[in-house]
Amino acid sequence: MFQYSMIQSVRHHARKLDRMLRDELIHMYQPLKYTPCFLHKYIEKLFKKTKRYKVVIQFDQNNCDLDNEMNNIHKITDRHFGCRFEKSLSTVGCCSAKLTPDAIVDVLDQCKHVKKVFADREVKALLDVATPTVGADDLVRNGTELTGEGVNVAVIDTGIYPHADVEGRIVGFVDFVDGQEEAYDDNGHGTHCAGDVAGDGAMSDGQYQAPAPKANVIGVKVLDKMGSGSLSTVMEGVQWCIEHQEEFNIDVISMSLGSPANSSYPTEDDDPMVQVVEAAWDAGMVVCVAAGNEGPDHQTIASPGISDKVITVGAMDDRGTADYEDDDIAEFSSRGPTIYNEVKPDVVAPGVDIISLRAPNSYFDKIQKAARVGEYYTTMSGTSMATPICAGVVALMLEYNPDWTPDEVKAQLMEHAEGFGDANTYGAGLIQVDRVVQDN
Repeated sequence: MFQYSMIQSVRHHARKLDRMLRDELIHMYQPLKYTPCFLHKYIEKLFKKTKRYKVVIQFDQNNCDLDNEMNNIHKITDRHFGCRFEKSLSTVGCCSAKLTPDAIVDVLDQCKHVKKVFADREVKALLDVATPTVGADDLVRNGTELTGEGVNVAVIDTGIYPHADVEGRIVGFVDFVDGQEEAYDDNGHGTHCAGDVAGDGAMSDGQYQAPAPKANVIGVKVLDKMGSGSLSTVMEGVQWCIEHQEEFNIDVISMSLGSPANSSYPTEDDDPMVQVVEAAWDAGMVVCVAAGNEGPDHQTIASPGISDKVITVGAMDDRGTADYEDDDIAEFSSRGPTIYNEVKPDVVAPGVDIISLRAPNSYFDKIQKAARVGEYYTTMSGTSMATPICAGVVALMLEYNPDWTPDEVKAQLMEHAEGFGDANTYGAGLIQVDRVVQDN
């Protein structure tokens, strides 16, 4: 097997290929087990020129002209049939492309500033009593009720259906899946999450109201009808938020999505998904991400929740009551430590049987008819729901004190949380925004 040229190239460039991509390239040879030896040379040549892999290419930004490196990738894709340059992810010094094995070898041989080539892995989508549970209902400070008014939250997900409970407050929408311009959601997950942040309960007489009922939302669609997407598309969505931060006044990013943490990266900072959310954090946006739904086992925190900067949110079961005395961690909520032995999640929020906005005729709406609550709402569970509830709480905090930095917001949330026990299960505890914001 080691005589095959692609195997030799993988061994030679092993440090510049992530484990998933190395495995995919090696497994290209699996069919040769069942073909006569005299055909191997011809089949290998065919595979190298016709198989295609979606990849993310990362450059050493400190030692190269990024534009020049991007041009080099363009030239290589132009030389190889069926290859194409897809997206520039310059915020973190990356680009995405579709390449044949021959083209991958050319990139590694000819582009000396390539730091790593990653497989463009799959990423998936992981209000009733929830709002009072986190201390966000009827929150009056200094004579003013905090509602998130004036705060803008980007929901990076499956889109947002223009539901009556967010009417007039979807202030931006971008679609990296199908390129549509008007807000929509063909899955339903993103609409529920937007409602968890900012639904005002208009169609329920205020019963199903989110923590920040007057906050604005921006829909960033990176996941498809089935709730799936790719690493590069999610990165593109975060980069869009960074590039359009001032235009849309983006204060908070809510990301109820992720993929299993990849142990082939030496540290969490080598994970490109972590890099892009930390770039958003460093740009001044508070980033809330889901811990994942792989509990109760430990070391199940998803990427990008493994980041030591962003706010990673686990899910509590509030038992259907506003009193947190009977609350406990949701069985599915992912636990720390991370695969890098860091304590996570940071905090927890309600995430079981959360009632929020329904997107009619979406994929979820069709397959989960039993989850409907009347005509306008539906029920979902997961750290996906806990995360936007946390983002809504952050919106209240930023309305109260717009000068708080992301680091200060995180520190305040953790300092004033209601502790429950093991930090790798509950983080600092259940968020309590009423303890964070005080009358001056």
